[in-house]
Amino acid sequence: MLQPKLRFKTFNDKWNIKKLREILEFKNGINASKEQYGKGIKFINVLDILNNDFITYDNIIGRVNIDKNLLEKYSVSYGDILFQRSSETREEVGMANVYLDKNKIATFGGFIIRGKKIGSYEPYFMNKLLQTNLVRNEIISKAGGSTRYNVGQDILSEVKIIIPSIQEQKKIADFLSSVDVKINLTENKLELLKEYKKGIMQKIFNQELRFKDSNGSDYPKWEEKKLGELPIYVSDGNYGELYPKQEELLEQGVPFIRVNNLKNSKISFKEMKYISKELHQILLSGHLIESDILVCTRGEIGIVAYVDYKFNGANINAQLCLLRIKDKNIIIPHFLLHSLNSYNIQKQFKELQTGSALKQLPKKNLSKLIFNIPCLEEQQKITDFLSSIDDKIEKLSSNLEELKEFKKGLLQQMFV
Repeated sequence: MLQPKLRFKTFNDKWNIKKLREILEFKNGINASKEQYGKGIKFINVLDILNNDFITYDNIIGRVNIDKNLLEKYSVSYGDILFQRSSETREEVGMANVYLDKNKIATFGGFIIRGKKIGSYEPYFMNKLLQTNLVRNEIISKAGGSTRYNVGQDILSEVKIIIPSIQEQKKIADFLSSVDVKINLTENKLELLKEYKKGIMQKIFNQELRFKDSNGSDYPKWEEKKLGELPIYVSDGNYGELYPKQEELLEQGVPFIRVNNLKNSKISFKEMKYISKELHQILLSGHLIESDILVCTRGEIGIVAYVDYKFNGANINAQLCLLRIKDKNIIIPHFLLHSLNSYNIQKQFKELQTGSALKQLPKKNLSKLIFNIPCLEEQQKITDFLSSIDDKIEKLSSNLEELKEFKKGLLQQMFV
């Protein structure tokens, strides 16, 4: 019988095979009328399953107005498991989550199957177990449908799980819960730091917060300039006949940057596509060098990224424009980057965009963006200050990813 690779030293008993019907009693959810939604008791739906590590009364989105008898029949209590009954993708059908609120009961919708707790198990442990590849693959393999995939009570009842003693379940649950606490704390710190940066940027670029020179004196007033009046070269990405064909996009070579490669004002190699050196020489637009800044001008307008030395010689697609500063004694590249991310400029992006189905920001409109430019020394102080916050954000983001990878590794080794 399969056994986990990683176990606590005090446990050596074999894990046992059970079917879900031995520990859960299944029931489909409520199909209420349109008028009943929006008020009443909290009502668990598909998004509550997919968007939470576990479900509590407070993090449930919807409400439904039902009487006490119906609520008793369709109640969700501590330890109950909720399954997604139907999905457009096979990968999400039968996704499970656990209800961990000891103080309040909820109810559940028609796209949900409730597994009422009737056997002995640790709820937090069971939630993680039902997300393992072994269980997910069994549920997915049994799902019916072609354009839409479904699982029913009969299918879930026969799903097999491999489970340890209740004592070992609790030990694993406590350990994984402590990891989740660290992840949640790091996520909260990261969110607070991002909110702080957002607020401080608004004060800086509204000139409510000003820096002083080395003598404690005020710097000169900021000058208002349109982008077209600044020493900035603007180049479109590649499109039309010169746009690389699908077969010309490679797994290695010269980077060909698209909007999905712009992450957190930097360029991400994840999902990067490449072109040959020969095609790179043929393409006329979007040749990048260090300190260029990329701006998305089609679709998700206003996403920006700074080009570092790793991307010398890269190209960009038709969704992007590059901004290249020709005189860095007038404007510092990273100051321009922070300015583009400020509320004032992001607001102008929306005001200057055109189109309905596909939003666009033509070069002539891009040149109309109005910037407030301080002297070079104050630009540098602003850049240093905001970049120091970015460094902290990046470090926290990295810590968060490491914790998530650590947790992922634990789940692979502590479960069958």
